[in-house]
Amino acid sequence: MPSSTTQTEPTLIDRYQSFRTRRFLKYERTYAHSLPRWRTQRRRRALVVGLAVTFGLMAVVSVMCAFGIRWAPLLWLPACLFFLPLWVVLQIVSGRQGDAPEAALDEYEVQQRNTARSIGLTVTQNLMLLPIFYLIFGSVITGGTDVDMAYAGGLMAMTVLLIGGCLPAMILGWIRPDPDA
Repeated sequence: MPSSTTQTEPTLIDRYQSFRTRRFLKYERTYAHSLPRWRTQRRRRALVVGLAVTFGLMAVVSVMCAFGIRWAPLLWLPACLFFLPLWVVLQIVSGRQGDAPEAALDEYEVQQRNTARSIGLTVTQNLMLLPIFYLIFGSVITGGTDVDMAYAGGLMAMTVLLIGGCLPAMILGWIRPDPDA
């Protein structure tokens, strides 16, 4: 006799979300007590400002490349060398809340995360118009013969994608209060 309640099998997405949640919680336990002095709001804000300055440097480098300054790409390496540790430390001290799975957060944290993600997406979409228009109009003006333009446009697009990808964590790192003692 068939049961009156039907139990559905978890879908591929459900299994992936469960895996993501387990993995997130495992890493959260691993790094929960790392860098305790950097978990204050003041220090998190310093990391956010550092990332913003790094993104500003990346944008300047891409514009310098657009003007054909041959040594400008060499400045991209120091920008990346500053970006990577700042980003890793911000992720650790903010608990990776910007990309946390929903099941690992409470309702308030989910609302904050979703708002930060929405802002990040909006900023990404709007900023991405800059390299798009630069490449479209520049290729028309130069007839597609300017190699520096392609490189500069790629750097501009990469900078925008990094900003958009990091913005949710930067917003949450900025607005969250100090952790309870």
